[in-house]
Order: sequence, then C-alpha cells, then structure tokens
Amino acid sequence: MNTTDQIQITPGVASRRGLNTRTTFASLAPQREQASDKNAIRPFQVTAVPEAELVELRRRINATRWPERETVTDASQGVQLATTQALARYWATEYDWRKIEAKLNALPQFITEIDGLDIHFIQVRSKHENALPLIVTHGWPGSIIRADENY
Repeated sequence: MNTTDQIQITPGVASRRGLNTRTTFASLAPQREQASDKNAIRPFQVTAVPEAELVELRRRINATRWPERETVTDASQGVQLATTQALARYWATEYDWRKIEAKLNALPQFITEIDGLDIHFIQVRSKHENALPLIVTHGWPGSIIRADENY
C-alpha cells in the first residue's frame, strides 16, 4: 500500500458511507469494497468496566510490594520510587474511570479494520466548510484522552 492509497477516497465510496471528503477523519482511512463487514466503519462505545474489576484493580495497586528506595538522588537509575508510589496512590484513590468512560462515550467514536488491525478513531467535523481533515494520533502507551487537557 502506498501513501496515496491511504489518503484518497473516491466520491462514490464517500457517498455510500455518508462521508464528506473535506471534513472527515474516516475519509483518510483506506477504503476497500469487500464482502466482509470488517472494513466497514462501525460505531464504537467504551463498554462499562464492571465495578468488581475496578475494585480488584485498586486492591492490587494497594497491595503492591515496593522495593527499597533507589541508591541515588536523581533519576539516573530510572523512575524514582516516590514518583511511582505517588502515581499508584493516584490510580488507587483519585482516578475516576467512570468520568473518563462518560467523556469518551460522549464523543463520536468509530472503529474499522485496516491491514488486519482494528483501528479506533474519533471523528469530529470542522466548523469550517473548507477545512482540511486533520488526524491526531498517539502511540503506546499514550491515549486519545491526553489530547484534551480537561480530562
């Protein structure tokens, strides 16, 4: 697949999928007509994580057996113990997963298969008629949540 395959969409495919090629993220995904539904653009919602799983996660975080403090006063040996403990404390006591689920599910989310991988994306159309599509991506272990500092 070459780069032009990844950014072109024919008007016919756009029309059949209800897309506007000037204002949609989906128009930048490879568009292939196949008998399978795998390549279809499908709505997506974050499935509510059972409360029991969140309780178990917090229990495991709180049960962490911490190593001795590092032997240096800087980060030359990696992330310092105090930093890791503060992050664990935040995840165990302050992080509100339900709030994040709700914020994510308030966004127009979709999923499609590209080259054998399910690709999740959020489609937000521009308020400007002639705007070019913009794709904001993230890598592991990043998250789309980081794109909005209000999360």
